[in-house]
Amino acid sequence: MDEQQYQIDLLTAMNHKLTVRDSMYEMICSTSDNAFVFYHFENQHIEVLGNWDRFFDFTVEKYIDVLKILYCLDDSYHTDVKEVLLYEKTGKSQTSAEGFLTQKQLWVEFEITVRYDEENQPLEKVLRIRNITKFKSQYDELMYMAYYDTLTSLYNRNNFIRVLTEWIVKANNQDIISVMFVDIDNFHKVNDGMGMLVGDELVQLLGQFLREFESEHVIVSHFTSDLFCIAIFDPSDVSSVEYIYKAIQNKVRQPFVLADRTEITISVTCGVAEYPEAASTAVDLISYAEIVMFRSKSEGKGKIKYFDHEILTEFLENVTIEHKLREAVFELNFYLVFQPQYDTVSRVLRGVEALIRWRDAEGMLISPGVFIPIAEQNNLIVPIGDWVIEESFRQLSEWKERYRYPLVLSINISAIQYKKKNFVPKLLNALKKYNINYKDIELEITESILIEDFQDVIDKMHQLREYGIRVSVDDFGTGFSSLSYLKGLPIDTLKIDKTFIDTLIEDNSTRIIVNAIIAMAQQLGYETIAEGVETIEQYEYLKSMNCDYIQGYLLGKPVSAQELETILQRQL
Repeated sequence: MDEQQYQIDLLTAMNHKLTVRDSMYEMICSTSDNAFVFYHFENQHIEVLGNWDRFFDFTVEKYIDVLKILYCLDDSYHTDVKEVLLYEKTGKSQTSAEGFLTQKQLWVEFEITVRYDEENQPLEKVLRIRNITKFKSQYDELMYMAYYDTLTSLYNRNNFIRVLTEWIVKANNQDIISVMFVDIDNFHKVNDGMGMLVGDELVQLLGQFLREFESEHVIVSHFTSDLFCIAIFDPSDVSSVEYIYKAIQNKVRQPFVLADRTEITISVTCGVAEYPEAASTAVDLISYAEIVMFRSKSEGKGKIKYFDHEILTEFLENVTIEHKLREAVFELNFYLVFQPQYDTVSRVLRGVEALIRWRDAEGMLISPGVFIPIAEQNNLIVPIGDWVIEESFRQLSEWKERYRYPLVLSINISAIQYKKKNFVPKLLNALKKYNINYKDIELEITESILIEDFQDVIDKMHQLREYGIRVSVDDFGTGFSSLSYLKGLPIDTLKIDKTFIDTLIEDNSTRIIVNAIIAMAQQLGYETIAEGVETIEQYEYLKSMNCDYIQGYLLGKPVSAQELETILQRQL
């Protein structure tokens, strides 16, 4: 083979190799979403590769044609992208910028790489154009989720706190920032009775209404479940708490109509705290507004309440009591006293009511009126109630064995405790454990239990009375629907509340009510016990009205187990 032929074959092979490589690069470029522009400065050679047509409808013959990209962009991106396209003027090697192609509706990233010679003169550059619409959408979605609630599209908790913090920072001594907590009353009944999807739709509808108040000075947030929070910077006129609350009240007077045309009527309870009077931080403002909202709910739902320091002091005291109470429950650091109940005519001891008492570690006696509601709010009432049953049954068993006296033991049962599925079996097991006759036990329940879940309560009453356990309604007459459910109620006793007895002698209306309760109970075959009898005048009047039993300081204060034994000995 001569030299010439060798050179020809070598060039042919090199050309084939280059052709294959060019084909490879072209395939790589064409199969990606990217477009590339290569430009050589010395010979002004320009080449466009990849999917240029996916981005632009014009062709490029000279590099100045590339600047037509600017006319395809949203105006707000011109400056940044132009700097990328002419980046060699900076003397730097690489940068990028984003832009939005209005006609194609695409988000695009422009990335430039420039190569320079030894004298820092540009030799060549490559512009890469990449479709980032999908990534931009995902990023925007993540950013949306970071700042907005997905159920209602309102601010989420974190974003609300962020903006509220910024408002507090920029506020001066004259500025007021109102924080308003809004809660749907009895929302759990919607979720439990109609399902969570219905609950979600209701929250969305209320959220849509609250969004109407959003403005430069008002932000609205969906915190969680049925809780919303509204912040108002420098409130006035239509952006005031009073205006918004009145609008909400007008709205909830009409039922919310769901997609399936179901109508739901609700009420809302609100709590308000303001900067700088209540607190100087976003978290404290929100916390205090929530505390006031719960306080308002405890006093009667469907209302609004404003922060004051007395509420905060009471809340902090309750937190302290709750902490101590948890320790007391763990250590079972309680004791019982027993208040006698006497036959009104003969004054013979009928039975006793077991009453729980608690003295904290510092020796302070804390009233049941204080710690029982806290225990009910925090589900501590169940272990406390279990302890009362266990301890009072143990004590009754000792008395029965020692004195053989026909004593009836009355025990107050919390609504939360009573509603537990295992309440009846647990009670029966305790009775068997201490060998107590079922008829010697009387369970006291309040009217609120009947109002909340009537059928379940009635079913349990029937179960209890089938075993011979007595059932009484405590604080009768203080509920909302006594007469509507009283007929046919499987109970043995009505306890007339102390609030009626207090004004029995001087108030004619009270006497009429008490007379009616006693007469009605007699007609229905129930026994009556008057609570809180403290004067001889009250006693004599109740006796004349044929009230069956008396309980109160006049005939017997709550006493210890040892002191009650003295009373039992006198009755023998």
